[in-house]
Order: sequence, then C-alpha cells, then structure tokens
Amino acid sequence: MSDEAPDERPHEPLPTATAPATPGTEPGDRDLEQWIAHQRWYTAKGGTPRLRTIARTDGTRLVVDDAPTGAVLYQAPVTGGADAFRDATTDLEWVRALAARIDADPESLRPIGTVTSARVLSGEQSNTSVICDTESGGQVIVKVFRVLHHGDNPDVTTQLALSAAGSTRVPRVSGALRSSWPDPGRPDGTATGHLAFAQEFLPGLEDAWRVALRDARQGTPFTDGADQLGAALAEVHSTLAQALPTEPADDVRRDTAIATMHARLDAAAAEAPSVAEHVDAVRAVYDRAAAATWPDLQRIHGDLHLGQVLAAPGARGWVFLDFEGEPLRPLTERSLPDVTLRDVAGMLRSFDYVAGALAQDAEPVDARAWADAARAAFLDGYQRGTGADLLAHRALLDAFELDKAVYEVVYEARNRPDWIGIPLAAVTRLVGQGAV
Repeated sequence: MSDEAPDERPHEPLPTATAPATPGTEPGDRDLEQWIAHQRWYTAKGGTPRLRTIARTDGTRLVVDDAPTGAVLYQAPVTGGADAFRDATTDLEWVRALAARIDADPESLRPIGTVTSARVLSGEQSNTSVICDTESGGQVIVKVFRVLHHGDNPDVTTQLALSAAGSTRVPRVSGALRSSWPDPGRPDGTATGHLAFAQEFLPGLEDAWRVALRDARQGTPFTDGADQLGAALAEVHSTLAQALPTEPADDVRRDTAIATMHARLDAAAAEAPSVAEHVDAVRAVYDRAAAATWPDLQRIHGDLHLGQVLAAPGARGWVFLDFEGEPLRPLTERSLPDVTLRDVAGMLRSFDYVAGALAQDAEPVDARAWADAARAAFLDGYQRGTGADLLAHRALLDAFELDKAVYEVVYEARNRPDWIGIPLAAVTRLVGQGAV
C-alpha cells in the first residue's frame, strides 16, 4: 500500500456475506477460530470468531463467522490439524491443484499448466495472491478471494472481458474458478461466486503512483505520461463498452447516484466539521450535475487511482489492475454499469494527492503546478482517446471529483488527521472554480 489517496483498503467492515447455512459446527471449527482470528484478511479485527463450516471442496473450507458486525463468509484453505493449522496457499501441492481446477474451468482463456514453484505475495490484506512459476517458463499470479459473496466478482468479469477482447491494458488473464455453496437465504438455497482468479504476473514494474511521486519530487514534468495514461484509460473504457452491456442513464440511476452523494456529504459534515461550511456550495454542484445530460452507463474500473496502474516497458505502456471497485460497496453494486467520469475523477484526485503527499515530506516540495499540469494533460489524453467533449460534462465531472474529495475528508479525519488539508483544499477549489 502507498500513502496515496484512501482508495485501497479503508478500515471499515467489508460487506457481509449471504445468509449462512443451517446453524451448527463441524469438528475443528473451534480450533480454526484461533487460527483465523490472526489472519490479515480476517475483517472483524480484535473480535472473537464464531465459525460454522458450510462447505468443503478440495481442501478448502468455506466458513461463516457470526461476527457482531454481521455474518461474513470466508474461504479458508488449510492443511494440518488443530495443533498446527497452516494456510494451504503456502502449500505447493494445493496451489498446483488449484491451478489445474482453474485450467479446467470452461471460462479459462489460456492454460496455466503445471506449477513448479509458488510463493505468497506479502502485504495483501483482504485477499491472498500467489505468484506461480510454471513448467513452460512463464509466471502467473493467482488471487484467492478470502471474503466470498454471491454473484460475479467484477475484478474477474471485467478483466476477462478485456483480455478476451485482446486488450493489452490489463495483465493477460488465464482464467477463474467459480463454485457454489449452501445458502438458505436464496430462493434456490444455493449461492454461486468466484473463489480464485489467475492472470499474467508482471514482475519488477513500478506503479504510476511511485513514478509520479518521484517525478514530482524531482521537478520532472509528467505531462507526457499523464497524457498517455488518459489515452490508455479511454482505450479501456472503449473496449469495455464494446465487450460488456451499456445502458442509458435513466432517472432512477441518476437520482440514486446523486442521493448517494448527498448522503455521503451529510455523513462527512457530521463527522468532519471542517466540511460543514461548504455544504451549501457542495449541494449546488450536485444539483448542477443532477440537471446535466449524462452519458450512457457502462462497466468501469470503479476505484481508479495511480496505485492501480503499472508502468510497463516499451510499446505496452500503462497496464491497469484491480477492477473490484470500491471495497465498501456491495458486490452487486460494483458490477453495475456506471459513469466513466467516475474513473476520470478518481485519477484527478490521485494527481492532487501526489502534490499533497510531497507537501507532507520532512523536506516539503511544492508540486501544485506539477499536479495541475499532469491533471490537464491527463484530461487531454482522455478526451483525445474518447473523442468526447469533456467540457460538455464539466458539471458531472466536478460532482464526481467533489464526491471523492468529501469521502477523502472523512477517511483522513479518521486515519491521517495531518493529511485532511489535502482533500479540504480540493473541496474549496471545486466548489469555487471547477475541476481543472
């Protein structure tokens, strides 16, 4: 994780899983509780798990934790017994079997093949990624989803669609593993979702956040990189619009989006009084967006910032990662078509955070002019790539960026009070003079 805008893993409970299976425990559930409580991906930090196994499949246990914050369904592949549980993602034979199951799935695009060695990627919190070397000499990264939900995971379906369309703007997808489990809360008593996802591993690449931060600190212009990043995002959006369904932004969807913005503003004003003086001006921006013409809705990234993009060498250029959407939104919402300008606004906020982060350094750097130039170049590249007139959607773009900044104020108030000035300055700017 970087010190970038708070997009990656806010310290909030994740959405709850679907209704659990019939109450009861299996032998070993009580022992597993002690192990699972100390895993990084366990969401009810500091709590005492109360587990119920609802399914077993090929060495994997699906367990419901009746946490005070709501029932959560976990995928917990383990080896060993009560005295020495071991995470099966560290076991080569288990990883080999998982790769074989992914290869056998009808949706798989290209085989992983035989895994010769594997290692767990450190630092992740909500999922577990395993880097696999294969017999063919290639490398894939297999993401094991820890918290399970009914329905398609947008990280899987979006990247599958892009990869199947031949896009080089995402790592090449090998395939995914889908499974079903008991769920008496559903009409047919069964839930279905993704357990794992495999794609090309791109070692040694820097993310755009680190590239931008270094350039800004050194005073190196990022205009060319930002322009190319805007064009690359336009390419991703164009491919997704062709590969997956689009739909008009009807009154219901527009009203729902604007209502969500107002609700977030209410919560922010209550928690961060520094926002309160801007409430009326913010609402005016939202009202202008509500009255504006909205483009068609389509699948988007949903949680885009500089840390979600890799700088690949040569002609490939920028590569986008992690299409799961905002972690706090329910899975069903994250899979819905949305406004592409939400992604554009997220990247604009990310450039702003580069300047804000450098202003917090032990040796502060004034990178405001750098960020302004990068933002403008990014918009130029995106507009050229889409052929759309962003000025025609200025009111909507302002609203999405402002909504993101309001969210950031709350996050910083809770987690990094010294940084709250970064999004507060953006709120002041956006209500006064627009997004650029």
